[in-house]
Amino acid sequence: MKTIRLSFFLIFNASVLLAQQPISETIKDSLTTISLEEVLLTGIRAKDDIPVTFTNVSRQDLAPRNLGQDIPILLNYLPGVVTTSDAGAGIGYTGIRVRGSDATRVNVTINGIPYNDSESQGTFWVNLPDFASSVESIQLQRGVGTSTNGSSAFGASLNLQTDSVKKEAFASLSSSIGSFNTLKNTLQFSSGELNNSFTFSGRLSQINSDGYIDRASSDLDAYFFQGVFRDENTILKALFFGGKEITYQSWYGVDPFTLESNRTYNPAGEIYDENGNRFSFYDNQVDNYSQEHYQFHWNQSLNQYWDFALGLNYTHGSGFYEEYNDLWYNENISFGGDTSFNYLQLSPFQVGEKIISSSENISQKWLDNDYYVLTFALNYKKENSEFNLGSLASRYVGDHFGNLIWGQSLGEALPNHRFYENQGIKTEGSLFAKVNQVLIGPLSGFIDFQLRSIIYEVSGEIAGPSSFSVNDNFLFFNPKAGLTYRISNRQKLYASYAKAHREPNRTDYENGNPKPEKLDDFELGWRIKTAKMQAQANLYWMEYKDQLVLTGAIDEVGAPIRQNVGKSRRVGLELEFKMNLIPNWVWQPNLALSSNQNLDFIFERDGELVDLGKTQLAYSPNLISGSSLTYTASTNFQITLLSKFVGKQYMGNIDSENSILPSYFINDLNISYVWRPSKLLKEIQCSFLINNLLNKQYESNGYFYTYNDTWSAPGKITTIEGAGFYPQAGINFLTGLMIKF
Repeated sequence: MKTIRLSFFLIFNASVLLAQQPISETIKDSLTTISLEEVLLTGIRAKDDIPVTFTNVSRQDLAPRNLGQDIPILLNYLPGVVTTSDAGAGIGYTGIRVRGSDATRVNVTINGIPYNDSESQGTFWVNLPDFASSVESIQLQRGVGTSTNGSSAFGASLNLQTDSVKKEAFASLSSSIGSFNTLKNTLQFSSGELNNSFTFSGRLSQINSDGYIDRASSDLDAYFFQGVFRDENTILKALFFGGKEITYQSWYGVDPFTLESNRTYNPAGEIYDENGNRFSFYDNQVDNYSQEHYQFHWNQSLNQYWDFALGLNYTHGSGFYEEYNDLWYNENISFGGDTSFNYLQLSPFQVGEKIISSSENISQKWLDNDYYVLTFALNYKKENSEFNLGSLASRYVGDHFGNLIWGQSLGEALPNHRFYENQGIKTEGSLFAKVNQVLIGPLSGFIDFQLRSIIYEVSGEIAGPSSFSVNDNFLFFNPKAGLTYRISNRQKLYASYAKAHREPNRTDYENGNPKPEKLDDFELGWRIKTAKMQAQANLYWMEYKDQLVLTGAIDEVGAPIRQNVGKSRRVGLELEFKMNLIPNWVWQPNLALSSNQNLDFIFERDGELVDLGKTQLAYSPNLISGSSLTYTASTNFQITLLSKFVGKQYMGNIDSENSILPSYFINDLNISYVWRPSKLLKEIQCSFLINNLLNKQYESNGYFYTYNDTWSAPGKITTIEGAGFYPQAGINFLTGLMIKF
């Protein structure tokens, strides 16, 4: 271990689940007056009178379960959410889907700054370890939602606000240990307000875990620092945060036969002898990446009605995937070609009478990128009127290249021979305007217009080698409108329509000539809030054209492959409640019922195009439900049972039985105790989390692929299907102790 293990005693705690509150009581500023500190989010966050579907999550909701797992795992129990972990235990590479849409279609912002990678459009939380410890609040908007910065939301948008200003000085040390040799240490501090104007705060984190899957280790380091100046009308914030991750690759999954016999097997880094006998694994088959974020925010109140926010961001990322490319495996199993000299851009050479044109090798595939962002928001609010104007300008520059660092027989190759290189540049500008206006008595109207311009250029070569160039530009107009009707002070009805467009990502271009996607989203909802109950129900109808759906297949680095389909549709009902059943008991259930279909799917089977008509969209279960049952024995002690059911889903779009990901039902138990002993020790919190309490053997993700067999029977084409699965851990635990001074 890199750090000294702390000793813990298990004392019980608890969590009012990380947030199934439809309208969270703990995020009061999203329901009432927005503080100056949150001016930068007023334009993109929804409030109770905005006709969109959303759920709020607060720092207090996250705290009892914040023991090292990534943010997607902490959000697992929200409505319509499905999460997965490559390493099987929630640390390392994790993913989230909402309403069947994967992470590339979930817009994520941090303090209003886009976090999705500009080219891949994915969100890689492994690059921000323990980020939940620096989050003040989260809002998940399902569907298109309101206009935000960055790519349009095609399943949901997730915006995070980082630490707010703390008036009192403190220091805290949090540590947790658990299954699979998991250890997390977090040091946080705040200076409190100095001279009623300045505050400095920060966090250092380290997480180590072996993972549930063989060799799926994670070595993660992170930091977060901010300085704040605040007076009556101004807040200036400077933030510096980021992380460094080294994770052993675990995105290969296992086939159905291995799943039955050895579900934790990891094929990454396999080394074979010339007879095809596996005798070892390469010990540095890792993903090694670091990411740095620099943000500056200026929030200014102009008068009692007007305020504005200015945001600046620079993000730098750099790192690589390191691969051992085995000659026997390449020539006999994968036929991938990455041991051939043609792939490596080397010249064959002769040894005696033998021509050497391939070699075992170790390669590194690099990404070195820079992302620059400027955002501006102007807000007006007076009695029954509210107006928001927001804009963004950004530029992304990503250098992609491959280095050859070792080979068994490489001839005259120089050290770090570069065998491909290309650069992607993406420039974006957007502008949105929103008006929320009381029309007549209890009826208010909302309109939202957004204009986005994108220029995407790529030039150079990709591994293969083959030239790769993109020169595409888009201009999207995304209108939205809705009505909210106040039935009473406790109940509201809303209806909305939203149009969204979305550009393809880098992988889409690498696999063909993709089209941009179009979506029409219709939402109808109802909210109620009483002393004993909060509830939200909504119906949605999402009509897609040229949707880039997941095919089920993945590329050589685990990225999902997508393809345009003609017409597709998602229709669903979402319900969520918070109920005080009897004294000391709170139940928060949610339910998502949906139909997710391709309407005219065409597939090539056995060499012929077949019209399959209506088929199920990949990775889109028709039933998802969650539950949080909390018993509060006192203000200090709580215990929560968390339950999640995810229905059967197909991993492809052809309704193949081989592509089925079975349904699963899991339960977690979270126990926590908070003690405030004295002024010296402000707080001690002990937490205990049992994941998968009933030891369910399940898989939350997988892949599905097809290929044409043309060699088994001459003159005949046969379509072959295959699948892989990502097993998740059985019963496992995390326990933690936080001491605050």
